[in-house]
Amino acid sequence: MRSYFISIERVSVGSLEHLLPIAIAIVLAFILIRYARKHFSEKQQVKAIHVLAILVSLTLASFHLYYIALGNYDFKTDLPLFLCSFMALTIPLFTYFRKYWMYEILVFWIIAGTSQGVITPDIPEGFPAFDYFRYWTAHLGLLIIIFYATFVFEMRPTLRSVIKSILALQVYIGLMMLLNYLLDANYSYLNYKPKSASVLDYLGEWPWYLVQAQMLLIPYFLLIYGLFQIGRKRTISQTID
Repeated sequence: MRSYFISIERVSVGSLEHLLPIAIAIVLAFILIRYARKHFSEKQQVKAIHVLAILVSLTLASFHLYYIALGNYDFKTDLPLFLCSFMALTIPLFTYFRKYWMYEILVFWIIAGTSQGVITPDIPEGFPAFDYFRYWTAHLGLLIIIFYATFVFEMRPTLRSVIKSILALQVYIGLMMLLNYLLDANYSYLNYKPKSASVLDYLGEWPWYLVQAQMLLIPYFLLIYGLFQIGRKRTISQTID
């Protein structure tokens, strides 16, 4: 997308534009989760997180509709098909149905998929550009939603969840490959590496970097699972004591 905010600089790592949204999201998540657990009825708990999910999805949809209306949209590069955008657009399905199998997949996709974007944001236009709000609403909104499901709905991943999440990822990759073929596109960088510098530069050439990237995801997903297990054991220990 061509920038309509050319005077706005790219967000730099460690800047106020980077750290302030994260701090706000942490505070909001803590307050929302704590209040929902103590004061909301089950119906209110469900409604609260569903409203947040709709807000996340509408923000992303509005951003894309805005650029389509401006005539500044390339369907080969700009569709919300990269993993984080895809999850942000469809997250209301999870908060509406609240199926455990959805949680099993999303908990790993969201934490693994958004962590790099939160730590090292790639935002061409800083505050108050629309893309700036779209980026943080999607990434931080997804994290709040999955932690809300974890601590309010008391969902937890199992070791089998790791396998399910990886297998579901293969389905997503297969669909993206089909769409890339139909659109002559490169969504999720499945056909070639991005032109800009990325972690994929440290891996082999196509198609080997696709295999290597997924092999790296397995220990990453297991690490996420391990952190949940540590938290679970501490909770049990505190309950017994």
